Amino acid sequence: MKLAVVLMSGGMDSATTVAVAKSVGYEVAALHVTYGQRTQQRELKAFNDLCDYFQIEKRLVVPIDYLKAIGGSSLTDTRLQVEKAELERKEIPSTYVPFRNGNLLAIATSWAEVIGATAVFIGATQQDSSGYPDCRIDFFLAFEKAIDLGTKPETKISIQTPLINLTKKDIVRLGYNFGVPFELTWSCYRESDVACGECDSCALRLRGFQQANLVDPLPYKTFPKYA
Repeated sequence: MKLAVVLMSGGMDSATTVAVAKSVGYEVAALHVTYGQRTQQRELKAFNDLCDYFQIEKRLVVPIDYLKAIGGSSLTDTRLQVEKAELERKEIPSTYVPFRNGNLLAIATSWAEVIGATAVFIGATQQDSSGYPDCRIDFFLAFEKAIDLGTKPETKISIQTPLINLTKKDIVRLGYNFGVPFELTWSCYRESDVACGECDSCALRLRGFQQANLVDPLPYKTFPKYA
């Protein structure tokens, strides 16, 4: 069976990405990276719950606390405020963690080369997103070229972004069709007990469920209508 490293934050996008990878014949090696984010422990719980659900035996958790030390993001610096969602915002929000996906892909590539995986899956999307620059298809194509140049000659690792051109509504419907346990996922940037319903991540998720005419199984402190 083909082997792929799947980056799993514990959110709905990465959970759906696992289902996609399995559906096209990959055995999944699950990678979770902690970097001092506000909801780190809650995301780690979601990761482990999802691995148990999908019966993933190969799993790796890597701490990279240097992203918190570097700062520059309201996800890692509690002195900065996580803004309320503005889904029509054009500028990059404070929740952007500088070059986070570059760091995550580098770790995933290292592990993939060691265990013989031929693909790295990441659940990035550039349609309904917060506008992070490291979530664009051009970035992933460039990084795949870097992998080819920076690994052993016999190593062949592709970057797979199956959700890149999907809206959140599309992702919700795709995950629902695959039976993804959305109740085990976590998306909120602010809270670890009950999702806030107001941050960008909550708003994008809620709008996706509302547009898909499905009910989000997670509880929320506030439940705005975003559709």
